[in-house]
Amino acid sequence: MEFDKIRVRRSFIFTPGLRPEMFHKAIASGADMVCIELEDGIAIKDKDEARKKTIDALKNLKIKNDVELVVRFNCQRTKHGLLDLEAFISSKIKIKAVMLPKIKTPDEIKFIDDLLTDSGLDTDLHVIMETNEALENIYDIAHSSERIVALYFGGEDMAAELRVKNKFENLVYARSRLVHAGASVGVDVIDVPYLDLENMEGMKREAKLVKDLGFTGKGSIHPKQINILNEIFTPSPEEIIKAKRIVNQFNEANTGLVVIDGKLIEKPVLREMQRKILVADKISKN
Repeated sequence: MEFDKIRVRRSFIFTPGLRPEMFHKAIASGADMVCIELEDGIAIKDKDEARKKTIDALKNLKIKNDVELVVRFNCQRTKHGLLDLEAFISSKIKIKAVMLPKIKTPDEIKFIDDLLTDSGLDTDLHVIMETNEALENIYDIAHSSERIVALYFGGEDMAAELRVKNKFENLVYARSRLVHAGASVGVDVIDVPYLDLENMEGMKREAKLVKDLGFTGKGSIHPKQINILNEIFTPSPEEIIKAKRIVNQFNEANTGLVVIDGKLIEKPVLREMQRKILVADKISKN
């Protein structure tokens, strides 16, 4: 992944496409990403209306520079998913990013990539892993398009597909596969929102656990969760000092590896250190 694609993606929040009057509130919530929802949060009977309202609103919507706006389409193997794709391309809106749910194979991503390229759009892709097929194919999915900037873990659907309860310990393997795929191409890996709004300590615990697994951010279902998530996924001052030290020594050594404090540091570590520095720099400028 190119470093100019790196953004701050510690937190995200959904806002319903059916309610454009709520878009501004979501943008001002403090979340790094705001996702306009056209999929699961919209009833079948309302999908056409939500699509139209979202397109109309995006023509004049003002977005803060530090907020990444993403539109979650319906599954591309469904009628409404294809209608979403066609409508947004035909609208001539230079949509910055779309989120793709229920992906199963790399070919789905390649199809959408080709279509966006043919339409002259430089739209980024955010891809959700929430099917058994995607779990099996996630490494190849991650490598299927340079448009992919983030991979997401769809916990509820993934748990149902695996026939287990949606508990952290039951989904460590699936989460780890996603982290492996994301790290292999240097993109962000974002965890599912914590659904118990009254259990803030539980959310904090799960956020720290997924961070330790390699996730770079986590979703929210309410603005009151966002500050905690942003804090957890922000590199600490100590991490930044260490990252800058490693990068500086790499630059001075001009080799594929260096030894720091008796530990061998190689280029994959360098890429993660550069990511932390860039994220910290972008946060400090906001």
